[in-house]
Amino acid sequence: MDSSSANAGVWSGPSPTLNPESLSLLREGISLVLSQWTALRMAIENEWGGRDSHRKSEELVSTILYWFTQSKPPLYIDDLENILDENLVLSFNTEIEDGSVEEVAEHLMIMHEDCLKGNFEPIEKLRKLGPGTNAISQSRRVIDDKEDESSDEEISDMMVDEPKPNEMAVDKPNKMAMDEPKPNKMAMDEPKPKQMTDEEGWSVVPPRRNRGKRSG
Repeated sequence: MDSSSANAGVWSGPSPTLNPESLSLLREGISLVLSQWTALRMAIENEWGGRDSHRKSEELVSTILYWFTQSKPPLYIDDLENILDENLVLSFNTEIEDGSVEEVAEHLMIMHEDCLKGNFEPIEKLRKLGPGTNAISQSRRVIDDKEDESSDEEISDMMVDEPKPNEMAVDKPNKMAMDEPKPNKMAMDEPKPKQMTDEEGWSVVPPRRNRGKRSG
């Protein structure tokens, strides 16, 4: 069978013919490749294409299988890229700009060529890996953990900044007790009458305050 490499993005062999078993395996392989596509998995999980997002993903598998088996050669990878890109925009309201469309299309082209050659080993490897949902789950856990950490830090800051009720109850009475003058201390600090000396050396004693009432 004369064909150009799928890596070049073109299949120029005769009209592909696959037996029913090979068609079933090719369909399974297409489904497994799409299940490894993070962008499509997120669109399905978040129902960006509506409640029937999962059904739309199955329709995409059928569309790709039909393109491989019913299109006249040569098959160009650009056409497959357009199918993937347009389907995500129209069915899932999702635009892909990370280069994954080209990567998925190349993977599918290689798989199709392997199936025509009777090589189903790549599909067996994908089957062992299973649907690619681990990356999505991990990314969600990382986001949740960061939010929890930030919330814990905010709560800790609030607990440090706010005064505790016990500290307020202890500090205020002690401070008031220390600042208020004691009655005994006031009596002891009252100045005593001092004796005064006049120019001739005689001592003059000032009169007592409470000696008696003055008559008016």
